[in-house]
Amino acid sequence: MLNLEWLGAFVVFSEHLNFTRAARALHVSQPALHAQIGKLGEALGVTLYQRRGQRLELTADGKRVAAFGREVGERTRSFLDVLRHGESREPVVLCAGEGSYLYLLGEGIRAFTARAAAPLRLLTRDREATLEAVRTGEAHLGVAPLEGTPDGLVADRLTEVEQVLVVPDAHPLARKRRVMLRDLEGARLVVPGPSRPHRALLAQALLSAGVRWEPAVEANGWELMLHFVRLGVGIAVVNACCRLPRGLVARPMPELPRRVFHVVHRRGGELQGAPAELRDTLLAHGAAWNRPRGGSGRGRGRGASSPPAPSR
Repeated sequence: MLNLEWLGAFVVFSEHLNFTRAARALHVSQPALHAQIGKLGEALGVTLYQRRGQRLELTADGKRVAAFGREVGERTRSFLDVLRHGESREPVVLCAGEGSYLYLLGEGIRAFTARAAAPLRLLTRDREATLEAVRTGEAHLGVAPLEGTPDGLVADRLTEVEQVLVVPDAHPLARKRRVMLRDLEGARLVVPGPSRPHRALLAQALLSAGVRWEPAVEANGWELMLHFVRLGVGIAVVNACCRLPRGLVARPMPELPRRVFHVVHRRGGELQGAPAELRDTLLAHGAAWNRPRGGSGRGRGRGASSPPAPSR
């Protein structure tokens, strides 16, 4: 028989990956917590965590056990809510990046919360952390750009977004209808930090095209990148869903791949109830970012209009 106390303790440990902090959260001693997790691993016959340098990390089995533990805890709390109050008060947890929340998910979230099917809890993480939150059961759903379906997850296509160059409306490249990689020769670009996927993709594309460029500033997040472009620090390649501040224009970059965003959930069973409703609602509003906005043109906001025709 699986000891649910040990399982619950391991879930808390998986959130902290630190015995001292997890023990404090559980109001038990560190040796007691260590013993509980050790007994759980022995009972299941698997290694739940391992040390990597100075830090602890879950093994693949540990991630599965943590996800199962969260599911057991959630179902237990939901059952008790229905028994005592007639309905579940368990929140649906969605994890995504800042850009997805700002530009892609607003209409879907608004539609879901308007029906108040269940409380909604939102986590903000980068792509890899989003996928990890879904794998370990910390989140029911995640939204991220994917090139394929990650192991252990089910992915539903949300929307496809092209990449565009954003420049001040007085910039020479603003007169082009589209921008090629060679047009960025010698450009000073506002880019994310070196570890970010967008930076790596852009740098590789420019290297393959033999284009020299230099970083004007490193800034994480579309809003901050666009802010620096507006200040005249440099120009930037961003997703076409970004809404532009006044004075900036976006030009398509057809040589760069489109980014395909997906809604993901953990493999191993069909989504049910409120998580399934949230997924379906997000998918139904996946293209909302690209719809006209009150006469301001496409969903990219001001500045996305075509450049003026060249004078004859």
